[in-house]
Amino acid sequence: MTTETIISICLGIGLSASVGFRVFVPLFALSITAYLGAWELNESWQWIGSLSALIVLGVATLLEIFAYYIPYVDNLLDTIAIPLATIAGIAVMVSTVADLSPVVTWALAIIAGGGTAAAVAGTTGATRLASTASTGGIANPVVSTVETGAAVVMSVISIILPFVAIVLVFLILFLFFKIYKKFKTTKA
Repeated sequence: MTTETIISICLGIGLSASVGFRVFVPLFALSITAYLGAWELNESWQWIGSLSALIVLGVATLLEIFAYYIPYVDNLLDTIAIPLATIAGIAVMVSTVADLSPVVTWALAIIAGGGTAAAVAGTTGATRLASTASTGGIANPVVSTVETGAAVVMSVISIILPFVAIVLVFLILFLFFKIYKKFKTTKA
């Protein structure tokens, strides 16, 4: 396995985690990166680096960010975010992984990309639901701001420092696990 392959896997997993916070932010970041020629996408995914994809993903990113600031619409978006995040996590992983056979690439994309995105999206959805239940939705804009910030930071770190991103993904997943365990123990 080459260094480029390892970097591409770290990039894909980092962006997949970011997809769990906001579906379109990492896709838009990847589009910008590919458009500027800073990352070479797999042959069948080079359309993500086109100007039209950049514009569409930019508009989708803005709409998604602003929609999460509308109380109860944010909860509705969370119901579709997990399946969308899973698909986007798989797509991000497939588009970035380099020099692996298609079977390994797709297996990695489904397990690492889709799994990471689904885990993060599920946790953020549960957080928003708890926020809505405990504050009547008043605290949801704060949750949305933190999630959007996390998506932007994870996307930028994934692109600039993929090895750091993979460490952050493990830290995020570990933190989610600890919170879940604490919540489960408290509830019991």
